[in-house]
Order: sequence, then C-alpha cells, then structure tokens
Amino acid sequence: MHPLLNRRQFAIGSAAVASGGLVGGIAGIRLAQSESVHFTRRLPIPPLVDAAKQAGAVRLKVGSGRHAFVEGKPAPCYGYSGPVLGPAIRLRRGDEVEITVENALDVDTTVHWHGLLVPGDVDGGPHQVIKSGGTWRPRLKVEQPAATAWFHPHLHHDTARQVYMGLTGLIIVDDGSDASLGLPRSYGIDDLPIIIQDRSFASDGSLLYDLDPDPQTIQYGNRGTTIIVNGVVGPVARVPSGLVRLRVLNAANAQNFDLRFSDRREFRVIASDAGFLAAPVSMKQLRIAPAERFEILVDFGNRKPVMLETGPDTLMGIFGTVSPDGSADFVSIMRFEPTAMAATARYFPARLVEPAAANSQAAVQRRQFVLDSGICGGQRPTEMGMLPGMCINGKTHDLARIDVETRLGTLEIWEIVSVGMAHPFHVHGASFRILSLDGAPPPAHLAGWKDVVLVEDKAELLVAFNHSATPQHPFMYHCHILEHEDAGMMGQYVCA
Repeated sequence: MHPLLNRRQFAIGSAAVASGGLVGGIAGIRLAQSESVHFTRRLPIPPLVDAAKQAGAVRLKVGSGRHAFVEGKPAPCYGYSGPVLGPAIRLRRGDEVEITVENALDVDTTVHWHGLLVPGDVDGGPHQVIKSGGTWRPRLKVEQPAATAWFHPHLHHDTARQVYMGLTGLIIVDDGSDASLGLPRSYGIDDLPIIIQDRSFASDGSLLYDLDPDPQTIQYGNRGTTIIVNGVVGPVARVPSGLVRLRVLNAANAQNFDLRFSDRREFRVIASDAGFLAAPVSMKQLRIAPAERFEILVDFGNRKPVMLETGPDTLMGIFGTVSPDGSADFVSIMRFEPTAMAATARYFPARLVEPAAANSQAAVQRRQFVLDSGICGGQRPTEMGMLPGMCINGKTHDLARIDVETRLGTLEIWEIVSVGMAHPFHVHGASFRILSLDGAPPPAHLAGWKDVVLVEDKAELLVAFNHSATPQHPFMYHCHILEHEDAGMMGQYVCA
C-alpha cells in the first residue's frame, strides 16, 4: 500500500489542520510561513558522491524511510540512499560511470538522469523499469559541458507521487571551467544546492497527496501548501561573507517559484539548465518553473542576514498564491546568515563560457506541438478505472507509439504551443536554444542551452539531436507538471 493518506483521509487531514487556524488552498491548507515558521533549522546539505573518487562506480538504493519535513514530526517518505531526497552526484566530463540502482521499494520505479545527454537505453525513462527488488546498472558516458542536472523517477502514471514522496537528487557535471573562472566551488560551503518544493502536511507532519485527484488537481497540477527547501520547512544557511554560488532546482510537481531576496539585492545568474551563460546576468527577481535549474552568484559581503522569498505563481491566478491570506504577497522560504569566514571568491566574473553556436538556418525540419490542458480523448489508468487523459497534438501518451523520428546530428525547430495554461516543456536526450518566446527574443538569462522552457503561449526552440534512441528505448518530450505527464501529456521520439 502506498505510504500516503487515501482520498478520504486526505480530506479529513486537511480539515483537521485547517481548523487549527491555517488557511485553505487548492490541495489542502497553507502554512503561513512568514508568520508561523521559525527559521532555525540548519539547511540540510545532501552528501556529495564524487564518481571519480569511487573508481567510476556509484551505488543508489531507492527505499522508504522516515523524515521530519516539519521539525519534530517524522513521517513516511522515499529517498535515494537515505530517508529522503538523494546525494549530489559529481560527474566529470569525459568519464564513464556505472551507476548501480537497487530498488528496495515495494513498487516499481525508474531513475531518469534529467539533463544528462546520454542514449535512450540508459536515459531512465518509462521504458527502463526497475522492478521492486530489482537492480539496474546503466553505464553513462559523460560528454557535455559543466551543468547542474538532477535525477528523479519517471515511471509511467506514477512519476508525480514518487517525486512527491521525496525521490529527487542533484547531479553536478564538472568540466574544469569553474576553477578557471574563479567561481565558488567548495560544495556545502560556498557552493550550495537549493532544492525548492511545495508539500501539504497533515497535523502529524505526514505528507498529503490525493491518490485519486479530482479534475481540477489534474488540470492545474498538485500544489502543496507549504514550501520546503532541501526537504525541510524554514531552513537557515550559514554562508561565508562574500560570493556564494546557489544551484537552484525547482523540484515541485507543478508550482512556479518567483524568487527574490527580502532586501531586494541584486544577484547574478551564471548558468541555466544545460550550462554556463556567456556572461553573468544581473537580476533582482527570478521565475523558475518545475524542473528548471539556475546557478546564481549572491554577494553576502555586507554580513547582513537576509531571507529568500517567493511570490505567487501569477500564471495560475488564485491557485498560485503562496501567502496565508491568498494575497499577492511574497513569503520567506529560507534564511541566509553570513559568518565571519571570508569567501574565496570576491568578484563577479565579467565573462563566463560562450555557449556552443546554434544556427537556426541549419534546421532540417520544423514541427509544432500543441499542449492542451483540457481533457482529450485518450485514456489513463487510475484506482477508479480508466479516465480521460491529457494530450500533445490531440494524442495521449502511448508507450507503444513513436510520435516523432529525428536524425542524429541534426537540428530542428520545434514550435511549442500552450493551450489553457502555461506548461514547462522538457525534451529528453537533447538540449535546445530558445529562438523566441511569444514572438520575442528570450531574455538574457534564458539565452543559453536549456532542456526546460516555460511556455505561456508559444515558444520556438532550436533542438540539437546528438544522442541515439531506438523504438525499444525512445526519448520522451512532455510537460513537466508531473500530474500532466502522468495523465498523458507526453510523446516519444527516436533518433537514429
């Protein structure tokens, strides 16, 4: 049985907590973080596993455990080689790594290496199922520039729940450019993983997730009522005085986060999903969609504590609020406290790494993909039987159907159209450059190579296909609102 509350318990749990003075939301009750959370818990830092120091062999055990998301209230959850989340795996460009994944859960799973450019048979999509009690040993050849990637389940129709239960881990790809650029690179000290998610909790601290979601939850995605960072509510990070690098991952099921610091300080975006930008981009506010990653440099040289805040998901109207009263206010999600330790990096670099060239004139084909948040004619299995699914180009996902055939070593222009709401669109096995967003060039911080783009209306992407995928092990493309993916808003492509 899934270690989550069933539908009836979910409703009772939400009502019980709401009666304690908290305010309701789309998926339960919302914790008034700025008012009710005491920012005293030390920010948990996932352990670093350096593949090169382990002779190119990494082991992961997918299992269940107990973890206190809310302080003092341990609850059932899932994790990789630990009770929740997973280690940060460091890979070096040019290395070949064998990862042994043991599934100790009582359900099947997969492990998708999101952002790693590897062939389809080791990508970890829904075709590479790891049975309960089984083991998977993919060999990964690391052939890409420095980047922050991540890993998570991708099981057909059960991705959202498994990620919600805690299955998320970070990947750091290193190609030596950090050192040459003088960037902060002491993991856990001045180079921090920041994994942001939203969750709903019962009064005993257990996770609330509807195993039989209503159409509204499917349409808008599961939106938790409390924001957590690295698996806990209200963490504090003690950081050196000077420049600190934050590797920010939005690992929420559906929520977009609109990040800023409470004193409105500027920071520099230095990298997005697939690697460094050409130069740092100064910003005071950053929207990050589900599955997106950004690396930012923040100057804590004034030694003043500051809060990291998020605002409402304005693309979702009332369903995207984060404040306890449902207003447009920002709420604090974590606290930074500079120490007397001096940072090793003190100056922002003027230039970074010029992204690989992308020539749209060399594209061999143009395709259109329409992501429709309305219910389409396909079917998806649930505990209540077969129910309508969600679609791309009028078709719900089918593991036995290949939707697109591409050619190795080519470029294509993909036009992504969102209908009904904004969708974060992800392509497996490839990176892309954004040619336009709603008819305009992308902003500077989105101008590098990426693998996720938030599409409000229409986006044009130049996609580079450099890794093979067969009909037996195709690549996916899909909306990264996980409830949409599970409901069928996903397609499959081969590359040969």
